[in-house]
Amino acid sequence: MKRLLSARARAEVGKRTGVASGVLGALCVLAVLCFLLPDLLVTRDALPFYVAHLGLLRTILQACILAAFALGAASILLLRSKTYGLIGIGLGAVALLMGGAQAEPVELGAAGGRAFAAGLDYFVLELLVLALLFVPLERLYALRRQNIFRAGWQTDLKHFFVSHAGVQLLSFASMIPAQALFAWTLQLDFQKAVAAQPLWLQFIEILLAVDFMTYWVHRSFHSVPWLWSFHAVHHSSRQMDWLAGSRMHIVDVLVTRAAAFLPVFVLGFAPAALYAYLVFVSFHAVYIHANVRWRWPLLRWVIATPEFHHWHHTSDEEGLDKNFASFLPLWDRVFGTAHLPDHWPKNYGTVEFQPPETWVGQLLYPFRRRGKRTPYG
Repeated sequence: MKRLLSARARAEVGKRTGVASGVLGALCVLAVLCFLLPDLLVTRDALPFYVAHLGLLRTILQACILAAFALGAASILLLRSKTYGLIGIGLGAVALLMGGAQAEPVELGAAGGRAFAAGLDYFVLELLVLALLFVPLERLYALRRQNIFRAGWQTDLKHFFVSHAGVQLLSFASMIPAQALFAWTLQLDFQKAVAAQPLWLQFIEILLAVDFMTYWVHRSFHSVPWLWSFHAVHHSSRQMDWLAGSRMHIVDVLVTRAAAFLPVFVLGFAPAALYAYLVFVSFHAVYIHANVRWRWPLLRWVIATPEFHHWHHTSDEEGLDKNFASFLPLWDRVFGTAHLPDHWPKNYGTVEFQPPETWVGQLLYPFRRRGKRTPYG
């Protein structure tokens, strides 16, 4: 029995290291592409930061390539099947053949100076940083015991890729409604007064304004049948972790971001306050979906926590149509939709109709299904 358990443990570790090697190797290939084709792939606003820290970024890339080789080799030693490890090592080798950490930009002639790029750098860095932070946290402080590579993680990774690699295009598309409807509000006197406030006060005001807007948009996605078919994709994951929050239909993403941008555009907050908010929301949106058991007894009614948001994702009857706020439970308390008991929810997912598990299937799901919405909240 001990030998059997040991063999199973070795196989499990071998599979994890093999998949980790493959994912890391793929990220290395994409990172080298960013070094080779910055004008096409790198977010325009981030270029000055990368130039200032080029040496550090090259060191990180070199370390990741070595880690892909090491994890792949470990997987080969632990597993009878060598496929996982060989894929990771192969991708690391491809990254090296492309130039590795020493890759230099390829001249594209007239292509330089374009306004938009693919934003592939944002996907690579965000995934690497978040995985290095949340995977250990979810192992050390897990709410529920579940695999790192649980069911559906590949689908969620594709959603993560689309929303992050296309960040510039999505941001531009999200700004169109505000610019089309409220361009006349630019340069109003009150905007100068708003931008002149202390940054910490602007940050709080952005949280209040954006969360108020998105609270009602979120409720609409739950109450309007056609909108629910898009939002059901986000609720379809039956296991919660840091990657599950990325599962969102592109229409859901665009509508929610467009609504969030409206108060920011009209009120005219200073760029520094807006950047601070974006950094916060990038972390917080991932954190509240994480598989961690922290309860934050003093803060749970001040700022949304994993406990608060897990109740929004539950399929348990007591939690349906509750906790719509992304950041501030204040709005749920004011409008009567707050629910935060002393225990955690038992189940997650939708109630009657479960969207398919493939990325393409989830993308097409709202357009294939019509009729009565699910009773899920």
